[in-house]
Amino acid sequence: MKRFTLAIAAALLFAPPAFAAHAPKVTSIATLAQLQTPLPFPYDDKADANKTVDAALARAKAEHKRLLIDLGGNWCGDCRVLAGIMDLPEVKSFLDAHYVVAIVDVGRFNKNLQIPSRWDQVDALKNGGAPSILVIDPATGKLLDSGHIAALEDARHMTPQGIADWLAQWTN
Repeated sequence: MKRFTLAIAAALLFAPPAFAAHAPKVTSIATLAQLQTPLPFPYDDKADANKTVDAALARAKAEHKRLLIDLGGNWCGDCRVLAGIMDLPEVKSFLDAHYVVAIVDVGRFNKNLQIPSRWDQVDALKNGGAPSILVIDPATGKLLDSGHIAALEDARHMTPQGIADWLAQWTN
């Protein structure tokens, strides 16, 4: 009985929110091989990450949206695939409707670590890989996808729809 109770508690702890928006149907491409190349370099290595995140957090709060922080680097193929999917028209309009997105260059896990540190996620970033996604409720400042931040670190082996589905599960 104790194992059953622990299993139920673990399932609830790591389960995504129950009332997420329906993911956009990815129709512009069927496979990742159809992404336009070269893939984008989404991370600005000269950006002030603190200002970027603070401004995005304030905007998310004002617009009653979730904050999505994309932590990665231009060296990372999976990060660039994710950026390509996030730039697809149907995914971009979905993200714009539900999130304020902040892109943060973490180099090779050696810069801007103060950002994941705000939510005690530096070890999760370093152990999980890139890209790592932090989904924040701006009203409470709470990290919503704890335990799942590195779920897209193998984006290049996922389907476009699978990535869109993952992004949708954290909406409100």
